[in-house]
Amino acid sequence: VQLVESGGGSVQAGGSLRLSCAGSGFTFSAYAMGWFRQVPGKVREGFAAVDSDGSGTYADSVKGRFTISRDNAKDTLYLQMNSLEPKDTAMYYCAAYPGPLINRLAAWEYNYWGQGTQVTVSS
Repeated sequence: VQLVESGGGSVQAGGSLRLSCAGSGFTFSAYAMGWFRQVPGKVREGFAAVDSDGSGTYADSVKGRFTISRDNAKDTLYLQMNSLEPKDTAMYYCAAYPGPLINRLAAWEYNYWGQGTQVTVSS
């Protein structure tokens, strides 16, 4: 199983970025997928998840600004991030789990992780 994130970078506050997570080595369409982020010294935060049926879940911190989506034909997970704020600065990770989740935003639910992509938002 391999997950590879891309699309991170540096933007000014109010800007947008689109992250991608390419999956391989597993049946992507059957897996629940999530986006997490982590700042050094802090707990990894789950903020967006999508079930295999496309149902999305968001943390309040990103609701209305971020959109998670998946393209099962391309084995790719996306995260559209709009209205970015300096507090969104973090390393962003995608993760996968082979089945329905109990807590879609809990890191311990997921067993496959990407290497991360850095997002930096300046004021």
